[in-house]
Amino acid sequence: MQPILHQNSQTVVESNHGFQVWWKMTRPHTLTAAFAPVLLGTVLALKTGKISISLFFAMLIASLLIQAATNMFNEYYDFKRGLDTAHSVGIGGTIVRDGVKPKTVLNLAFGFYGIALLLGVYICANSSWWLALVGLICMAVGYFYTGGPLPISSTPFGEILSGFFMGMLIILISFFIQTGTVNGTSILVSVPSMILVGMIMLSNNIRDLDGDKENDRKTVAILLGKKRSIYLLASMFTISYLWVFGLIFMAVTPIWTALVILSAPKAITAIKGFTLNTIPIKMAPAMKATAQTNTIFGFLLAIGIFVGYLL
Repeated sequence: MQPILHQNSQTVVESNHGFQVWWKMTRPHTLTAAFAPVLLGTVLALKTGKISISLFFAMLIASLLIQAATNMFNEYYDFKRGLDTAHSVGIGGTIVRDGVKPKTVLNLAFGFYGIALLLGVYICANSSWWLALVGLICMAVGYFYTGGPLPISSTPFGEILSGFFMGMLIILISFFIQTGTVNGTSILVSVPSMILVGMIMLSNNIRDLDGDKENDRKTVAILLGKKRSIYLLASMFTISYLWVFGLIFMAVTPIWTALVILSAPKAITAIKGFTLNTIPIKMAPAMKATAQTNTIFGFLLAIGIFVGYLL
């Protein structure tokens, strides 16, 4: 955090445009929400034959750029609505803390979208042009998550839509561009990813519950209250693990996918962190643990599927 100077009752933030500032603006801890699904969808496609490395990297980079751009839209619109201040908790606040111009953040976000569009053209040209429509819808959701007159993030639908588009749909697209189809296995395996990506949003809303109330948001965390939101978070974690073991029982995935249980300590850490703390800054580690649960779970699930195909 940079020094803050108080002048004429306004906060003036010392400008710092080093690499760390720009890197922080992408909110790197959330980027794995894009990386893990692409990896998982591609690993699922291995069973059907050879995969295209170029399509994998095109999909990966496009997904990362869309996720980073979504974070920047969040940065810009939270600032414009007065939700971010120099004292806000979390990794956001590059504009108010580091002196980056709001227009620069917005332009960079649209620039990332432009590169993602070009990669999308390459992906569509080598798979199906129907994906162009799907990709545009995904990008629109990314923008309207915090942009527009009624941001999705201010409604009870933030967890559902982010989970579907960033968790399930990325897996299915990654699978489709390699195989030309979507099958039952790819849909079933994408369900826990959908749940866990949605829980990243819920954890953020639990941490920001009091501030969101003041700004008249209607998130799931506000509607349920903190205690029941933590119960929901714990329930969704549990369902994700049980879902994988159900897939093993039904012989949809190999026994090696049971490796996902190794991510459970992070989920427990998240639940404890939210339960034992009430101050937002002290709940930040619990939010981080939620994101790490999704990352580790996704990697272990991909590894388990890959090992199962080899043996």
